[in-house]
Amino acid sequence: MLWKSLNAAGRLTLIAGPCVIESEELCLHVAATLKRTCDRLGVCYVFKASYDKANRTSSKSFRGLGLEHGLAVLAKVRARIGVPVLTDVHTEDQAEAAAQVADILQIPAFLCRQTDLIAAAVRTGKIVNLKKGQFLSPEEMGQVVEKAQNAGGKKLLVTERGTTFGYHNLVADMRSIPIMRRFGFPVIFDATHSVQLPGGGGDRSSGQREFAPVLARCAVAAGASGVFIETHPKPEEALSDGPNMIPLAKMNALLKSLLKVQSAVQ
Repeated sequence: MLWKSLNAAGRLTLIAGPCVIESEELCLHVAATLKRTCDRLGVCYVFKASYDKANRTSSKSFRGLGLEHGLAVLAKVRARIGVPVLTDVHTEDQAEAAAQVADILQIPAFLCRQTDLIAAAVRTGKIVNLKKGQFLSPEEMGQVVEKAQNAGGKKLLVTERGTTFGYHNLVADMRSIPIMRRFGFPVIFDATHSVQLPGGGGDRSSGQREFAPVLARCAVAAGASGVFIETHPKPEEALSDGPNMIPLAKMNALLKSLLKVQSAVQ
């Protein structure tokens, strides 16, 4: 049913939630708020949050609640709020464990060339979201998709999240969306990571959240099937990626603007 919704022509998908699982209360609040908004607007909603941020800039940064506790929170969100959930995996063992809870397993951008990890995620039978590495061209993602297909993957998403552009900067090339659509799977645009400034804060990443809505609208106009957005009630207090996260209170207006763009293009 979820895969059918993700593939539905003309229906926008939103993958959104806090960057990392800070608490059960936060996740339930964000998921419930976005579900109400998406149900009202007819948007397919998937909750996302990470139980472990394994690629933080500094070893001192908050990583999350860990696999066991984090998955328990995701399971509660899924059951209590009634939404599908997505989380990223970093090892083959994590893929098997996360598949017991998550509807979609995500291959992080930094790990998108890890053949064994991709195969392990695909073997769970779950939908797999392949995030394009900041170091890859959109054409090269065809090889990543092929790896997943060779492992038996038939339910795949491909996500654009910006390309390294010098030090501490990313650029989003909208040509990547029609290019990656040629692979035959839905293309998602990660609006908030695309405005991240990696390492721009010295011992942490910085970001330019004001440009995330602009890029999200461009991506929908370019043919993206959905958007990936990290959001938080108070981004300035978020424990990870706060500078590029969109305030939860602004998500309703953003989604309405994306639907207008989608309607105009269609």
